[in-house]
This record gives sequence, C-alpha cells and structure tokens, in this order.
Amino acid sequence: MTSTGADVTAAPDRTAGRWGGDPIRATALAMIALSVFWRTHVAFRGFLAADDYVLITQAAESDLTVAHLFALYNNHLMPGGRLIVWLVTEYVGLHYWPYVLLMAIGQAVLGVVFLQLLRRLLQPSWLILLPLGLLLFSPLTLEATSWWAVGVNMLPMQIAMVLAIRAQVDYVRTRRPRHLVALAFSVLFGLFFFEKAILVVALVFLLTAALYADGGPLRTVWTTIRRWWPSWLLLTVLSLVFMAAYLTRSESSLRRPDSPDEVFSFLTQMLNSTVVPGLVGGPWQWLGAGDGAPVTAPPEIGTWMSWVVVVAVVVATVRLRPRAGRAWLLLVAYLVMVAAMLAATRLGSAFSGVAGGVPRYVSDVVVVAAICLGVAVVGLARSPAAAPADTAQPDTAQPDTAQPDTGPSDTGPVTPAPAGSPPPGLSGPLPERYREPVGIGLALVLVAAGLGTAWTTSRYGDEWAAKSGRSYIDTVRIELASAPPDTVFFDSPVPDNVVPRLSEPYNLQSRFFRALGARPTYVDEAEHPSVLDGLGRVKVATVVGSTIQPGPREGCGHLVAGGETVRIPLNEPRFSWHWVVRVGYLSSADGTATLRLGSGEAVFPIRKGLNQRFFRIVGGGDSVELTVTGTDLTLCTNEIAIGDPAPKPEG
Repeated sequence: MTSTGADVTAAPDRTAGRWGGDPIRATALAMIALSVFWRTHVAFRGFLAADDYVLITQAAESDLTVAHLFALYNNHLMPGGRLIVWLVTEYVGLHYWPYVLLMAIGQAVLGVVFLQLLRRLLQPSWLILLPLGLLLFSPLTLEATSWWAVGVNMLPMQIAMVLAIRAQVDYVRTRRPRHLVALAFSVLFGLFFFEKAILVVALVFLLTAALYADGGPLRTVWTTIRRWWPSWLLLTVLSLVFMAAYLTRSESSLRRPDSPDEVFSFLTQMLNSTVVPGLVGGPWQWLGAGDGAPVTAPPEIGTWMSWVVVVAVVVATVRLRPRAGRAWLLLVAYLVMVAAMLAATRLGSAFSGVAGGVPRYVSDVVVVAAICLGVAVVGLARSPAAAPADTAQPDTAQPDTAQPDTGPSDTGPVTPAPAGSPPPGLSGPLPERYREPVGIGLALVLVAAGLGTAWTTSRYGDEWAAKSGRSYIDTVRIELASAPPDTVFFDSPVPDNVVPRLSEPYNLQSRFFRALGARPTYVDEAEHPSVLDGLGRVKVATVVGSTIQPGPREGCGHLVAGGETVRIPLNEPRFSWHWVVRVGYLSSADGTATLRLGSGEAVFPIRKGLNQRFFRIVGGGDSVELTVTGTDLTLCTNEIAIGDPAPKPEG
C-alpha cells in the first residue's frame, strides 16, 4: 500500500457522531464530567499550600515583566504558571477558588483530548473506556487536580503529551506538514509550563518506534528514524534550543546519592508504594505531610495484590496480541527515564527517604500507562483493507513513503458490537472457551479497582482537607477587621506548617500577606507593637531571647546618666544576626538613647516616665552598651531583651 498523502481511512458518517448515535462517546463524556466534578469536590475541601504562597508572594511583589515570567522557581522554568498566578493575584487576591476552577478546566481539557487520541489510535470498542478511566481517576494524579503548584506544571505537561502524540499519529498516518506544526506547538506548550515536558520529545519517538515500526531493536530504531525523519529533525532543533536557553539560566539540580542502598530504596519505594498500587486504585492509605499533599503508604498486602493484578494484565494482553509486548516496553522505558531524572535530582537530600512515595513525581506516567493499556487491550486501529487487527505489517510491504493506517479519526462513528458478541478488543487470537473467564476476571478487576480508587480518593480528600494555612488566613482576616486602625506589627515568620522555613524569606508575614486585601501594617520600631500568634490572632508583642543581668541599684536596676555609657552584660550571648530589641525604662525627661550590640548600633527616642521601645538591630555579643544624650537626663532600666518578637503571655 503506497501513501498518497491523503487519509486512507473510509470517510466517516458524521451524523453517527452525535450523542444518540455514539453511546461510547456519550459514556466517555459522562466519565469526564464525573471525574471533573469529583476531583473539584476533593480540591475544594483543601486550600493553598506551601509553594502556592511563595509563587503568589513573588507575583504580588513583581510587575508583569519578562524577567518575572522567566525567573526560575526552585530551578523550574514555568512562565505560563507565573503568568496565571500574577493575573489571579492582581485581580482576585489571596484566594483558592480561581486555582481550583483552572485545574478543573485543565482536567476537562485533558480528558477530552485524550478521548480524541484514543479514537484515533485504537480500534472502535467499548474497551477504550478502560484507558480513559485510568487517566481520569488514577489516584496518582490527585495532586495535579488539587494542589495548584503541582497542577500548574503537571496538567499542561499531560495535555502536551497527549496533543504531541496525537499530532505524531496523524503525521504517521497522513504525512501532512500541518501535523508537524501541531507537534511543535504541543511540545512548546508543555515547555511553557514545565521544563520536564522535554520528556515529551523522547516519548513521541519511543511511541512511534514501539507502535509503528517492526523488526528487532536496531531495525526498529533505524526504520523509525528513516521513515519519519522530519519529526525528529523538528523535535531535535526544539530540544537543543530549549536546553541551551534553560541551562544557561539554571543552576545544576544534579545530586549524588549517598549510597547504592539509597538508590535501591528509592526505586523499590517508587514501584511498590506509588506506581504499581496507583495503577490499580491504590495506595489505599496515605501518610500526612502537613499542609502539603500526603505521600503514599500502602499496606503490604495491597502492594502484593497490585503486583499480581499488573503482572496478570501484562501476561494476558501479551498472549492476546503481539503488539501488547511493545506497548508495555514503552511504559517501562518511560518509567526508567522518569526514575533516572528523579534519582539524579531528588536523592542525596533531606527528603530522599520519601521521594519514592510522592505521586506528583510520577503523575505523567499515568498518561503513558493509559495509552499502553489501550493498545494492549483494544489494539491499534487499522483501515478496513489492512491486515487483521494488531498483525504486524512487514517492512517490505510498503515503500518508504507508506504509512501505517491508524483507522478512523475522532469525528468518525463508533459502532457498538452486536449483542452477545465479545468486544472488539477481546476478539482475535483469544480462543472462544477463554472469553467468558477472561470477561469475568476483567469485570472483577474493574470492580475492585473502582472501589479501591473511591476509597483512596476519599482518604486523600480527608488528608487534603486539613489545612493550617486556610484557618490561619481566615483568622487573620477576622482579627484585622476588629483591630484598632493604628495597630502596627513587628514582622516574624508565619508558622512552619503554613510555609516551611526552607522558603525563607517568603515565610515572613510581611511578604506572605502582600496579596491579602487588608494586610497588616509592619514597622521596624514602635512603642506598643502587636504580633500575630501561630493561630493568626492579634496579640501584644514582647521579645523572647537573651536578657540583661539584673542591675545593682534597687528600684532602678542599671542607672544611665546623661552623656554616660554603661556596659550591661547579657545572661547569654547572641550571635550576629537581625534581632529585635525591647527596652523597658524609666526616664526623668525626654531625650535620645543609643544601644550597641557588638558592631550593631541603634538610636531611639525616649520619653519621660515609664515606657518601652521596640526596634531592630543587626549585631551580636555577650553585652550591650547604653548611652543617653543630655546632661539633665537619667534613665533606669532592668528590662532589655534581645531576640525574636513573640506574643506576650496572658495573665
């Protein structure tokens, strides 16, 4: 069969593509709607978390410039994500609902384009709902539809994966240049949101080789390169340009694992706790991780059962159709690439012990797994004139310009099988006597996986709903609304369970609340400042840290006369840092005082009578020096504290 550059499939009857004439499409769209509704409900139980706040703070502090959009975040290049966060922060503020809405839209788009890909790639069959269901409901993608910092990277990458594969499949089938343009834009779209989308390039090549070229490994690679070289030339140029631009801006993320045992533990954890259980509805149990998403913690029996199911599906489908073996090898190859990337960038750090249990690191694997499941169970689409389904076409049967026929486009009809006949995906080499047992086994696996998915998703929702950041922000909003207008605050970090200390300085309240509508007023010096406690309540401020030793004069403590300097020892030394000082004093008149801490110095006003003053200083040492200005002024103090601002104890 020689390609003429046109689609060789039969012209579709577009009238059958309507809801009433295509029950498979109607069911698929209902599944997409259900998944979006369910995932949105889970997401709304939670709130913003950790990296979300940092991205929002950076947006609130910046103008919409190219420099801001292309600034790296933890070595991630994500201008698309920064653009969305800036727009939401500028016009909506510190709220969660816009991000949930955007993630829901992204999930709906992903479901629709994946359905279109399945209808281009696979034989018409009710069984295409299996790979669609895996993509829509797999617990491995829960973070991508609930945690904005994950979803803004992963959802566009998943969409880019599907669009790029669809464009390549169309190019393989028709050789039309417009599909190369679509391929390029698909990859660029993914890279605009996440640098990890560079893996899409390798995925497109591996999928083309696995599904559309024949022969041994070397012959397969050579045939793929020779037959579809325009795709690889285009993707190579895009990859080289992107990598050159990215590597010149980024710092190396490569780490060296501490030992071979660390690598082995990571790989076994990734497979046994995350990937394999997640593909069959697990992990069923989660381990909470503060305000962030939980990590997988499957029971041992669940891990073993999931391996049994996965191995059984692989063995059965390989026996069913030869092309299934190549599909599963494609999944293994992509998983190896992801594991290698993670091992090179996540191991050797403080978090490497749980890196294998983080679903977001492998959520893109679900797209590949769903495609491979569809190929293995349903079979690749063929034209009516092609050889029997899933039968390899010899390389000698076509000239170099010939293209494999991938069957009807997404707009074509899907005719259900007659009542009582096996689904097309289960027909073929499977003997008649095995069809009923296989159907029963498949039904049992689907029921178990469905119940497991529902349980796992519900438990994830319980963990995701526990959000310290939400209650903290809500309390601050209420407290500020009832606080006096002249209330001022000394800056301090928000609680670690809201923004970890690793995100410093973006964990400071003055930066955290930049996107809040009515944010607190922060000062560096005041007589009666306030602070926010760990729950977000407004409290009278004090300073917790080193204090001066008691003075010798009864009823005065340390006496400082005008023009004199008095050295006062601390009860424990302070290392050089940014500190807050509280001075409680009794003064005979108004004036000015100077306090020195090592190399640091601060000048502050004093008022007649019993008063206090808070101010910042940069310095360190085991004593302070206090000087007052004026010959007719004396000052008594027994209260000087150097440390961090904190709520004053009640009572």
